[in-house]
Amino acid sequence: MNGTLALVAFAASVCAAAMVEAYWYRRQLLKIPFRIHVNGTRGKSSVTRLIAAGLRSGGIRTCAKTTGTLARMILPDGQELPIFRPDRANVIEQKRIVQTAVGHNADALVIECMALQPLLQSVCELKLVRSTHGVITNARADHLDVMGPTRLDVARALSATTPISGDMFTAEDRADSLSVMKEACDDRASQLVVTTADDANNITQDELAQFSYLEHAENVALALKVCQSMGVARDVALQGMWEAQPDPGAMRVHVQEVHGNSWHFVNAFAANDPESTTRIWDAAYNYFPGVTQRVLVMNCRVDRADRSTTMAEAVATWAPADRYVIIGSGTDIFLRRLLKRGIHPDKVICLGNSSGPELVESVLESFRREERMATAPRPHFQSGTAVAERAEEMESSAMMLMGIGNVAGPGMALADHFGQDQGWERFRTPVTRPARVLEMV
Repeated sequence: MNGTLALVAFAASVCAAAMVEAYWYRRQLLKIPFRIHVNGTRGKSSVTRLIAAGLRSGGIRTCAKTTGTLARMILPDGQELPIFRPDRANVIEQKRIVQTAVGHNADALVIECMALQPLLQSVCELKLVRSTHGVITNARADHLDVMGPTRLDVARALSATTPISGDMFTAEDRADSLSVMKEACDDRASQLVVTTADDANNITQDELAQFSYLEHAENVALALKVCQSMGVARDVALQGMWEAQPDPGAMRVHVQEVHGNSWHFVNAFAANDPESTTRIWDAAYNYFPGVTQRVLVMNCRVDRADRSTTMAEAVATWAPADRYVIIGSGTDIFLRRLLKRGIHPDKVICLGNSSGPELVESVLESFRREERMATAPRPHFQSGTAVAERAEEMESSAMMLMGIGNVAGPGMALADHFGQDQGWERFRTPVTRPARVLEMV
């Protein structure tokens, strides 16, 4: 009997402590007047940074937290701190972020949703953030093993972060996904605010060119709409966004002369769903002057087998690359599907965890072999002029390499090599280019 009473007393004390802790945490949340919860398939980290920068520029004391390529806490002065994780990522860390923001007297907290499981996304919103402003960048077919099986299921999962009696902003443009989001907003008495194609088109080429990386018009338009709803003027918010530090996974282009030829490296490793990567590949295919050789670099992860399969299916339908380089772990899944879909084995290079210089040399050697074959003696029916023209084309051609699939592991190492090693320079986007090629995701 005494044991039973002790157990009941212990359970009661635990419940009481939990209630007190929940009450205290709710009071902490209320000390931050504006809480912006950013969710979506693509662009969460970029939009989080854009909103925070715009609000800071408008005089609103703002903290932010990104979960993307490298988890970061961004303080009101723009200083960035790494997020300490003693073990794997856990949504409970959002509580530490809130406490840090309160400690810095933040008037606004822009926080990226870090949950994938639909139930956990709801818990993050209703228990940990309780946002005043929600953001869903877009709803695309990714993480279907967790949020799927269909794109609309992804939209439903993302809608779990809809605020209660607040505003939900989105740049999603599909009517069926918007209908799902509208239902969630109606259920939680929130207003759905949609960033349209016209809003994105109002972001001029000159404005996009002010970013130190390739930013997407719809991301900027979405962030501006959030900032303007909080009283920050468009020009003021834009100025802050231009000056802000980009996410480590932001899409950049770097150029260098390699053996007399111009190479362009497009860091799109953060794009890892078929729809986004298709748009990027299509936009960049003929974007860079003089490029006649195109190399696609797919970074695989053994724990993302479903992604490798769907990406291989998409890649096989694209405008063809001259070489397909496969790096990372679990590469056999992507390789088998690629070959099954008709990509010629001679165009595929498997490199595992090779370094940047090793990748460059392997690609060069592959094209050298092709050049040697092109200039080797041929049967009498192939003219010497044709052989010479082919050899001259190979010697004078510029190269584009695009990295896709996953940022982690060799993807980050390659991005660091092309972005930081001596000789590689950042490619400035020409403002005279058509706007559509800048809207890559």
